[in-house]
Amino acid sequence: MKENNETKVFALGGLGEVGKNMYCVMHHNEIIIIDAGVMFPEDGLLGIDYVIPDFTFLKENEDKIKALFITHGHEDHIGGIPFLLQTVKIPKIYAPAQAKELIEKKLEEKNIKYKNMIIYNENTIVKTKYFNIEFFRTTHSIPDSHGLSITSPNGTIVMTGDFKFDLTPIGPMTDIHKMAKIGSKKVRLLMSDSTNALVEGTSVSESLVDENLGEIFDTYNSNRLIIATFASNIYRLKHIIETCKKHKRKVALFGRSMETSVEIAAKCGYIKDKSIIISAEEANQLKPKDVCLLCTGSQGEPLAALSRIANGSHRQIKLMPNDIVIFSSSPIPGNATSVSKTINQLYLKGVKVFTNSMSEIHSSGHANQEELKWMIRLFKPEYFAPYHGEYRMLKNHADLAIECGVPKTNTFILENGDVLSINKKTIRKTSKIQAGDIFVDGSRIGDVGNVIIKDRKLMANNGILAIIANIDTHNKKLLSLPNITTRGYILVNENEELLKDIQKKIEIIINKKLKDKKVNFNDIKNDIITELIPILSEKIGRIPIILPIIMDIKEEKITQ
Repeated sequence: MKENNETKVFALGGLGEVGKNMYCVMHHNEIIIIDAGVMFPEDGLLGIDYVIPDFTFLKENEDKIKALFITHGHEDHIGGIPFLLQTVKIPKIYAPAQAKELIEKKLEEKNIKYKNMIIYNENTIVKTKYFNIEFFRTTHSIPDSHGLSITSPNGTIVMTGDFKFDLTPIGPMTDIHKMAKIGSKKVRLLMSDSTNALVEGTSVSESLVDENLGEIFDTYNSNRLIIATFASNIYRLKHIIETCKKHKRKVALFGRSMETSVEIAAKCGYIKDKSIIISAEEANQLKPKDVCLLCTGSQGEPLAALSRIANGSHRQIKLMPNDIVIFSSSPIPGNATSVSKTINQLYLKGVKVFTNSMSEIHSSGHANQEELKWMIRLFKPEYFAPYHGEYRMLKNHADLAIECGVPKTNTFILENGDVLSINKKTIRKTSKIQAGDIFVDGSRIGDVGNVIIKDRKLMANNGILAIIANIDTHNKKLLSLPNITTRGYILVNENEELLKDIQKKIEIIINKKLKDKKVNFNDIKNDIITELIPILSEKIGRIPIILPIIMDIKEEKITQ
């Protein structure tokens, strides 16, 4: 079997991490892309707004790209599209209705014009020279979620997208029958969502969450309700708004993403009655029992609406002692501390707080272990490669596949850039392509690298010591004692003697260098840094970023 007759599958993001999902299938001169997401930066990535996949391979093979397929409208699946379109030519984007609206909003905000976006549904079939792409409906925390069945010259590849099995969902049910039908025709490779592969049992049904939220509405019918949830969880928003209508409450929205989600949900028909939604000013005029505040900030984000309400800095909403605050969410890994801080601030204000640990008022949009097994049984794959998750999630998911009858030798735990090659006889890991993290800092894409991040960490931990020295290279003269400024390193008033010692040391270094035939500014700066490091290390125990600034100023004599 010649290699050029093989079908290649690889990820540019989404493996070994939760976020920046981007997967590719290639055969000969055709590439199809599935999803283009972002990942939100960890605490160590100071000043970084987003992390996106490295698009180098796609740029180098731009002429082979046939289309980008979007499984659903969450940020970790669509957030990278504006950056992708600024880098690579994408002939067509296929997206479900809800995701299309969200993508168009993103492109509009960045002033990117793109006309080749096509809405698909579960009945759509897309054909290229080598690929036949079908879609199957899944249940997730956002409407219009789908998985893909990709028929290639070397067999069928199934990518589940994000999913759960909920037999009593608020929206449409997972199309189990279509999944089983695809599975009956032989699936060569299944790639399945691993987010909750460490969680035993089955996920909580969204209908149970709605029932529990409804009980809170019934019990606290005279209190003002403040509900924080994910703005992207359209079905949750839909139910909250419908429950408010049932209890004759008006709804005020707080947070830009919340307003955008409700606007798009109404446009797509998921929220039927917008007359129930009122402004913050109107909400403040109503009695507590007549209003519900729906806001962002369920993850304790410092600038989100709920955090500002909790710390008293929100311009429009002030907490009242009888308020009921509901966290209809669970902390994303890494956010537990921020969420706890917000909850503590709320308790200090005397309000009652409901969280998911107290009552089941949130359900994950991702499948737990028993549901993951069900997905494997439905498709009955010959080979299995878990995706969408950290390494421990991928490993546990692969173990579940083995329990469900997939031979261990037929399971793959991949990294971003690993290439799976599929031929008529076998599937094997063959090569690796360039895949990594690209940092987005404001409007800068990829300009901020690991060196800059390292410097930012150093400044954050150890501070900065800036030295400004004025010299006259013509007369070979230091014009004045160097000026020393520190930020985040030492207090000037408490370290005057040390600063004087540094000044003297710099004065000696500069005067020595001025004796050279040709004065080299870089040599002066390097000598200052080299000489100061051991002094600062011994005296303070920490070495800051040392920033020497040498200015050549011609000394002018003043005559009278």
